[in-house]
Amino acid sequence: MEKEELYIKIGNSLDNTEQSQFFGKPCFKVNNKAFCSFFQNCMVFKLKAGSEQHSDALSLDGSILFDPSGKNRPMKEWVQIPYDYKDKWADFSLASKQYVESVS
Repeated sequence: MEKEELYIKIGNSLDNTEQSQFFGKPCFKVNNKAFCSFFQNCMVFKLKAGSEQHSDALSLDGSILFDPSGKNRPMKEWVQIPYDYKDKWADFSLASKQYVESVS
């Protein structure tokens, strides 16, 4: 399965989500708020800064804070996780969706 196809499969597997755009990149939204995106063959997740999920995501080798502009202005709640950890993408997608639902 292609990397982007896996991202779409995961996003579509979650209830009440819709495909959209986020900084010109494909994303999934819940309650009209982005919670995950696809960028440079990675999935990007909005996770509460300081939470266990956020720390776990950043602890993965190659994971970084998402910087969509490329101008060294990373977004503190968004973590970009490489394809090497595709087996964790679904769990982070669910955690991200739940976080966004709780604050929207």
